[in-house]
Order: sequence, then structure tokens, then C-alpha cells
Amino acid sequence: MLLVIGATGNIGRDLVRELADVGADVRVLTRDPARAADLPAQVVVGDVEEPSTLPAAFAGVERFFLLTPGLGTTGVANAVVAAREAGVRHVVHLSSSNVLGDPMPMMGRWHHEREELVRASGIPFTILRPGGFMLNALEWRESVRAGYVLDALGPGRQAPIDTADIAAVAALVLTSDGHEGAEYVLAGGELLTVADQVAILSVVLGREIEVREPSSPDEIVRSRFPAGAPPALAEALLETAALMRADVEGSRTDTVSRLLGREPRTFAAWCERNAAAFG
Repeated sequence: MLLVIGATGNIGRDLVRELADVGADVRVLTRDPARAADLPAQVVVGDVEEPSTLPAAFAGVERFFLLTPGLGTTGVANAVVAAREAGVRHVVHLSSSNVLGDPMPMMGRWHHEREELVRASGIPFTILRPGGFMLNALEWRESVRAGYVLDALGPGRQAPIDTADIAAVAALVLTSDGHEGAEYVLAGGELLTVADQVAILSVVLGREIEVREPSSPDEIVRSRFPAGAPPALAEALLETAALMRADVEGSRTDTVSRLLGREPRTFAAWCERNAAAFG
């Protein structure tokens, strides 16, 4: 039995379907069973923030995928304790490539704390460290409808990854041996600026989209969090944006192609699949 924690998000949904497609027995942990009703998996109601709900989720589980929301470490700590008590023999933990920063940014430190809990659990682990997600472009939906995108990164380049590729790697690791102790840095195959991404999206949508510089740090934060963000999260977001803006070369890895035997999905393909979201 495989358990997926974080199954109702973008990565988790694709992961559950990938696992079901290869005939794996899958269980998902969710606070809201209605959100998991369409998933091809056994559903257990629970919450990693509530330790008493976890034994039922982990009963009979051999391996599990761990994706917890928010910034805290309590959920990770509770999950690995319950997994260890249940005799689980492998955890695949979703972290972030931000942990590789030197110096490590705030975003990286939060993920690093979670990684340390996974390592200290005594359970054989694999850590997945993706970079920026292609789906972050969905945050442009409202402004694209108005004809523009705010670009806080300027000349900075990154290799955004399709979350479907993250899910495919996670499914492979959960269903095959030889990945224990591995720390996989996951990236897309194209080094792109925001302007490059907007140009690709413009072609797919068949309309002009202007690229604009944000007028203030507050506008940068609200472009990601329209209702505002807690001070620590806002500070971390601005720090990350500054670091990404300064990285004019960018970096990518061959991990996706090496593990999956195919090239990562392209941003153009992602835009085509998600064009309807932009109206």
C-alpha cells in the first residue's frame, strides 16, 4: 500500500493517477473527503496536524509521499513519527531547490528544517527538490485578461518545471527500488525569463501581452497574494525575487530525462493545456 499526503493539490492529483495507472494500491489522507472523491484511491480522513488521525492512514503502508502545505514543521514531524511507528520503509518528501542557495534564503531554510526531520526519522528517504513551477503562471490570469504581466525578475532565468513531471518522478521513486538516500533536483528543460514565458503564452493565446515592471515591493507581493501575505512570507517572497532577478544564467538539471527516459514537458505544451484558464 502506498500513501499520498497532499493528494488534492496539483502534484498530488497527478501522482495518484500515475500510481493508479501502474496498478498500485493507493491511499490518500485528506481533511475533506469531497475533494478526493474523484481520485482512484482509498480515502482516509485525517490531518497531519492532528496526530491521533494518522495511525489509520499509515496502517499497512509500505511507502508514502509527503507534501505538507504552509511554512511550519509540525505536519512533517507528526507524519514521520506515525510512519516510523507503523513500520513504513520509504518516504518520498517534496522539498525545494531553494535549500541549495548559498547563502540559503528564507524559503530554503523553511524547507531545510523539514528535510532535517525526514532525515532524522530513521526511515529510508528520497528528497525531491523542484525549482519554479510552470503553474505559477496561473497567477497571471487576471492581469493577462487585462493585457499585461508584472515581471519582478527581469533578466533572471529559470527552468520552470511542469508539476506533472514532478508527479511522474515521484511515482517512479515510489514504485521502484534504488532511490533511497537520493536527493533529486528537478527542473524543466528550458531556461526562460518571465518575458520569454509571456512571449510563449502570447503565441498560444493569440494575443499581445505587455510585460510590466512592478511599481513597488507591495505590488510584487500582491501579484502572488492578492489579499496580502504575512510579513515573514512577504519578506521571503521579495528575497527570492531579488535572488532570481540576479541569476541571469539560470540552471537546469538532467534528472527528469535521466529518470523518466524522456525530455521534460515544455512551457509551450503547458500553455496549450492550460490556455482556457486565461480566458
